[in-house]
Amino acid sequence: MAAKIVPSDIEIAHQAKMLPIDQVAARLKIPADALEHYGKYKAKVGLSFYQQQLTKPRGRLVLVTAISPTPAGEGKTTTTVGLGDALNRIGKRAVVCIREPSLGPSFGVKGGAAGGGYAQVMPMEDINLHFTGDFHAVTSAHNLLSAMVDNHLTHGNALGLDPNRVVWKRVMDMNDRALREIVLGLGGVANGVVRQSGFDITVASEVMAIFCLSQDLKELRERLGRIVVGYTREKKPVTAAQLKANGAMAVLLRDALAPNLVQTLENNPAFVHGGPFANIAHGCNSVLATKLALSLGEYTITEAGFGADLGAQKFLDIKCRFAGLAPDAVVLVATVRALKMHGGVDKKDLKAPNAAAVERGLANMEKHLENIAGYGLPAVVAINRFTSDTDEEFAVIEQRCAKLGVKAVLATHWADGGAGAEALARAVIEAAEKKDGKFKLLYPDEMPLWEKARTIAQKIYGAKDITASARVKTKFEELEKAGYGKFPICMAKTQYSFSTDPTLRGRPTGFDVEIREVNVSAGAGFIVCLTGEIMTMPGLPKVPAAEVIDLDADGQIVGLF
Repeated sequence: MAAKIVPSDIEIAHQAKMLPIDQVAARLKIPADALEHYGKYKAKVGLSFYQQQLTKPRGRLVLVTAISPTPAGEGKTTTTVGLGDALNRIGKRAVVCIREPSLGPSFGVKGGAAGGGYAQVMPMEDINLHFTGDFHAVTSAHNLLSAMVDNHLTHGNALGLDPNRVVWKRVMDMNDRALREIVLGLGGVANGVVRQSGFDITVASEVMAIFCLSQDLKELRERLGRIVVGYTREKKPVTAAQLKANGAMAVLLRDALAPNLVQTLENNPAFVHGGPFANIAHGCNSVLATKLALSLGEYTITEAGFGADLGAQKFLDIKCRFAGLAPDAVVLVATVRALKMHGGVDKKDLKAPNAAAVERGLANMEKHLENIAGYGLPAVVAINRFTSDTDEEFAVIEQRCAKLGVKAVLATHWADGGAGAEALARAVIEAAEKKDGKFKLLYPDEMPLWEKARTIAQKIYGAKDITASARVKTKFEELEKAGYGKFPICMAKTQYSFSTDPTLRGRPTGFDVEIREVNVSAGAGFIVCLTGEIMTMPGLPKVPAAEVIDLDADGQIVGLF
């Protein structure tokens, strides 16, 4: 018998039958005059309609997260979409809320981020590329402030900004390691003040975080004004508001702030809005999109980037803290293949049955489940099934989950769409509706910043302690004295391990977390701690996805995911 030919994600997307976006909106009772159309199949929902919805009762909120990622893949976004479709199939009005993909990974190593197989959001190519221009707006707003910083230095520097203490870089939405460190102002006085700087990727920009946390234009403008661009020689902060830049930045972001409405392959509504990375930023879609979905649906299914130690921790301790949100249930996505890798199996050997390796790898899943329980939240484990998985391997997972009082559910949404996640949907409903515990944050606002970072490292990562140089410890003290002590912590850490060493899979113990840099994102309202070798401007791999992305003879995009 010939092997079944499985179409690629983009081939599946090309075969999709999409509905006009007005019909998708109508399912949520969004009137046509509340939409700003971007072609037939995508639209922004106006901010005035969002404000009207804030008084409406909220539906239930489900957070989809995952075990620590591996090259074997877990399928968190795919599960988010499949679960949303499944809930709609069994009679629940469900809305999917995910982040917008960055062009960096799309042309780098990861590929697109609109789901996969028969659990995708559409139009897939648009979403993975320029979409509605939100990322370009964030990039432009950020770089406008960068230009105004250098312009201020050139024209007299009335605020006394020390060129050697400017912390505001430039950004672009592409992986480009050559831009991490640059020198500005070369070529004489007419080209500005000579100083060292660099580029970050747009999804690491504080403007992106502000964009995702602001709930109206007024808050957006105020948060932008609080951005600290640098310091005087006396170490006094200089802000975007002092440079009179925040008004113009808000103008560039005005239209982008409205949430984007699209649809799944099964024509169910999905909001795709905002996109900070979870390893170097706070990893959640916009508060606006989440709250709008909660006002329109019985269930809102959202995801947070990478493993639960990163995206979920930041979703709970940053986004929920600021937005007054509390999930009703958490879905932890795992695959047999990924658990084998956490159990020590090489990627080339993953197709061979190995229940013992799955057993060893469960230590990683178990730690994530312990962390979720620590927040007072019920969890369901979703096993995203591959054809090479065996019943024996799944039984190992199911038995361990049963001992932990957690239900494990096989799901085949990649191959079967929403129908393959109906059992998962029922388990999620059961967990959400009988929610026994009470959601609690990991730490209080009043805890000192150093102790907040230590709490994350010890309780979430399982570290012995945190360490830092004398310079970094002094910076913590200075941030406390400057009035930032009540801010939450946003840890920048490798996604591949609980530790800062990406090669340590499973559940490592006995390690310290070194904080090598600490900075304030005053507009976003959190403190960023950089650990390990994490970079805020990624590089392309040796063979980037860009080498295979192309147009065919008919002008169709090929090679994209």
